[in-house]
Amino acid sequence: MYGEGQAAFQALRGIDLRIAAGDFVAVMGPSGSGKSTAMNILGCLDMPSSGTYQFQGVHVERLDRNQRALLRRHCLGFVFQGFNLLPRTSALENVELPLLYRGEGALSRHDAAKAALARVGLAGWEAHTPTELSGGQQQRVAIARAIVTQPLVLLADEPTGNLDTQRSHEIMELLVTLNREQGITILMVTHEPEMAAYAQRIVHFIDGRVTEDQTPGEATCG
Repeated sequence: MYGEGQAAFQALRGIDLRIAAGDFVAVMGPSGSGKSTAMNILGCLDMPSSGTYQFQGVHVERLDRNQRALLRRHCLGFVFQGFNLLPRTSALENVELPLLYRGEGALSRHDAAKAALARVGLAGWEAHTPTELSGGQQQRVAIARAIVTQPLVLLADEPTGNLDTQRSHEIMELLVTLNREQGITILMVTHEPEMAAYAQRIVHFIDGRVTEDQTPGEATCG
C-alpha cells in the first residue's frame, strides 16, 4: 500500500506466489500492474504493508532494516536495465564492489571477481572500463557483479532492455546457463515475450493480481 487516505494506492492485491529453489521465473505485465512492487518486495527493497514473505522459511516481514540488508548482501544478486557500472572503474573493480562492502580482503576480492568475469565470458577483459565495452559486455560485467557473492537468488529487472536482439539473446543464454549449471534461482521482469520464453515459468500481473502462471508453450492459468 502506497500513500494514505484518498491518495492510498494498493499496488498488490492478495497475490500468492511460490518460487522454488532453482526456478527461472519471468514476470510480465503492463506498467502499473504490480510486477515491480513484487520484485522490490522479493528483493527486500520494499516491505509489504500486510501479508507474509518467507525466504527459506524466514519471515522477512519480521526482520529489521539491518537484517534485511544482511539478507540482500548474502543471498540476493541484482541486475538492472541500466547496468549501473562505475564509469571510470575497471570491470574487475566494478565486480569487486559487493565484496568490498562485505569487508573481504583485496586478494580474495580480486580472485573472486576474476572468476566471476570468467564465468560470464569476459576473461581477459578485467582492466577495461565500461566505456571500452559494448552494451552486452557491460551487462555481462553487471551480471558478474551480481553473482560474485554466490547469491541464492538473482533478480533481474529488464536485463535486456538496453540491448539489441543479438546481445539480448546472448544475455538470456547466459542467465539460462547460470540457472541450470549453478542452480541460481532467477526472477526476471521483462516486457519482451521472446525473452520471457527462456524462463521455466511466466507469471503475468494485471492490476496488482497474478492473472496467469504458465510454462512457455502452455496456457495453464493460476
